Amino acid sequence: MESFLVQPVSKRAARLSIGSFFFIAGLCFASWASRIPDIVSKLGLSEGGLGAVLFALPVGLMVSLPFSGWLVHHFGSRKMVLLSAVLYPLILCNIGLVQETWQLVAVLFVFGLMGNLFNIAVNTQAVSLEALYGRSIMASFHGIWSLAGFTGAAIGTLMINFHLTPFVHFCIITGAAYLLITLLYRNSLRKDINAGDDRPLFAKPDATLLKLGLIAMCCMVCEGAMFDWSGVYFQKVVEAPKGLIPLGYTAFMSTMAGGRFAGDKLVMRLGTLRLLQVSGLVIATGLIIAVAFPAIVTATIGFMLVGIGVSSVVPLVYGVAGKSTVFSPGVALAAVSTIGYLGFLAGPPMIGFIAHAASLRWSLGLIAVLGFMTTIISTKTRF
Repeated sequence: MESFLVQPVSKRAARLSIGSFFFIAGLCFASWASRIPDIVSKLGLSEGGLGAVLFALPVGLMVSLPFSGWLVHHFGSRKMVLLSAVLYPLILCNIGLVQETWQLVAVLFVFGLMGNLFNIAVNTQAVSLEALYGRSIMASFHGIWSLAGFTGAAIGTLMINFHLTPFVHFCIITGAAYLLITLLYRNSLRKDINAGDDRPLFAKPDATLLKLGLIAMCCMVCEGAMFDWSGVYFQKVVEAPKGLIPLGYTAFMSTMAGGRFAGDKLVMRLGTLRLLQVSGLVIATGLIIAVAFPAIVTATIGFMLVGIGVSSVVPLVYGVAGKSTVFSPGVALAAVSTIGYLGFLAGPPMIGFIAHAASLRWSLGLIAVLGFMTTIISTKTRF
């Protein structure tokens, strides 16, 4: 432990460095998302075709999960952060160059694969720095990712108004990312917590990791529902005017980002268990309000509560997983991410199937039950 604590940079400098990598990851992903309509128009994709193409990204993510943990454990998170931070924006630029649908599928697969390696590596750095601080700082890093999402969306709108192509837009983002890497990479942590020990790379996750994965899965089902269905809900159920259709998504994203910046203080006051329990209750309450009272004001309030509820769950789960006594941080994070992302991937299609069989309100009502499962599973988990 002493060798881990001897770091050549200050904690503050390391925090700024790691935060910049969270920002790069969020900025690149949001930049891609902001130009999807342009790329769809360029390739002439239908809605169904777009759905099939977009599936390549989460497939790449899932394929990379077992290898990401091994790479981070074997080579260290610092090297993997640098590798992924350099390649992730470069792959983004290649998205802007695609001319055929199959090319987009291939590039998105690699984009998802590299994005997950980036996610595991930078969260391993954050877990190690959190150990140095001796208190929760994980939620603020995820807040930076959310802030980068807003920034990326705003820059995307600006680029569209200036009539710049996606390729030029993505090259500008890549240049900004490389500038941050050049300035701040040297202050990243040289050594991961518990690096060099003999913990297994491949083994059956213990009960605690499985429960943490289930908590993440329940939360990420709710996140996926908001990302993919909030606009549809406001359009078809709330029947909001066209200009207010994005209101639900904006409300959710705003409170999720704000909640993440407040999450570290909340966990210090309430503790991990209590905060997870409260988060599940808030998620369920928000969805029930939106379902029971599908008017603009009440649905917006409901989605704001969902954003508050989900904001701290994944950062807390990652923080606990990174302190596993069974696996190294990178491997533990990969195990929890694998289970969690199953919910993120399966949730939106499940909502669609239930909506087709019954209604969208029924779908979100059932998602509220999964949100409440965060509270139940947390109660049965040791922290």
